[in-house]
Amino acid sequence: MKKLFVLFFILCGVFSFANEGVHYFYEGMDAAKNGNYIKVAELFKKACDMGDAKGCFNLGILYDNGQGVRQSYVKAAELYKKACDMGEAKGCFNLGSLYNNGQGVRQSYVKAAELYKKACDMGDAKGCYNLGVLYKNGQGVRQSYVKAAELYKKACDMGEAAGCNNLGILYKNGQGVRQSYVKAAELYKKACDMGEGAGCNNLGVLYKNGQGVRQSYVKAAELFKKACDMGDAAGCSNLGSLYKNGQGVRQSYVKAAELYKKVCDMGEAKGCYNLGVLYYNSQGVRQSYVKAAELFKKACDMGEAKGCNNLGVLYYNGQGVRQSYVKAAELFKKACDMGEAKGCFYLGILYDNGQGVRQSYVKAAELYKKACDMGEGAGCRNYAILNKRGY
Repeated sequence: MKKLFVLFFILCGVFSFANEGVHYFYEGMDAAKNGNYIKVAELFKKACDMGDAKGCFNLGILYDNGQGVRQSYVKAAELYKKACDMGEAKGCFNLGSLYNNGQGVRQSYVKAAELYKKACDMGDAKGCYNLGVLYKNGQGVRQSYVKAAELYKKACDMGEAAGCNNLGILYKNGQGVRQSYVKAAELYKKACDMGEGAGCNNLGVLYKNGQGVRQSYVKAAELFKKACDMGDAAGCSNLGSLYKNGQGVRQSYVKAAELYKKVCDMGEAKGCYNLGVLYYNSQGVRQSYVKAAELFKKACDMGEAKGCNNLGVLYYNGQGVRQSYVKAAELFKKACDMGEAKGCFYLGILYDNGQGVRQSYVKAAELYKKACDMGEGAGCRNYAILNKRGY
């Protein structure tokens, strides 16, 4: 009897101790409403020290973001691990994200996959989704579209919009599942209805192309606008293209320019490139080679091959920049190396004529052939001409 009494006493003590930890956690949540993060951190620490998993997890978030404490991924990782070990799924997920990105811990997709799986098994939708991404890319696990599809479906069924969208992509491409535009459309719609901008954009693309749904530029425009309003850059860009071409909306270069600028400001290279083209052609904006050059450079620096190529053309012609065949050659080479056929073709012309580079018919022929193989008809023509001449 004595042992039972002591055990009961100890259990009551633990229960009371845990309750006190929860109490401090909720006090911390109340303090957060007032924006007093220093106080919040103190209360979450007390809760964590008393064995409250949510207290540890939330304190980890504060260290992650540097709120009320000095920012530290290392400390965040320690706290997420503590929360994860206590059975807090979100702690496992966040720790997995730190391993995924190499923040506060040594980068490891293997470890990230283990933690995402643990979170997923605990019912965390984001854990399932992120694990699906790793399977899709073959990071930390053996690449498998089938497994990715299973995990995206699990995440989608749990209400994770990105899971529905990514599963839709797999159906669109026939990866890990039987190809179906109809199924892709259903999943994109589900994601879109959940507030996933990428889902709205992807569904818009299907309407634009008439894949799995009845073709409609009007419907595509509605969906691209919805995606754009949600902050999806691709949606803004696609809507801009519809305005540029007058498809599903009244044609307007002005509106297209506004949308491309929005996309460019979001850090998307294609938006900068497309806006540059409008400045070059004086469509919807006052014609300016200088502005076009700035935008093409911005796009090029972001990895947009067409931006590099077009900037090269401006240097070749001395439009908006000081004329330079040398600079043009550098930019055409960059574009060519990125897979832009016109870049290879134009660089071939420079070698053909000895402009900005040492003249070489052999090099010119190589570049014309490369452009030709990429589908650039002018490259095929010039290659044939050099061959005929014996180069």
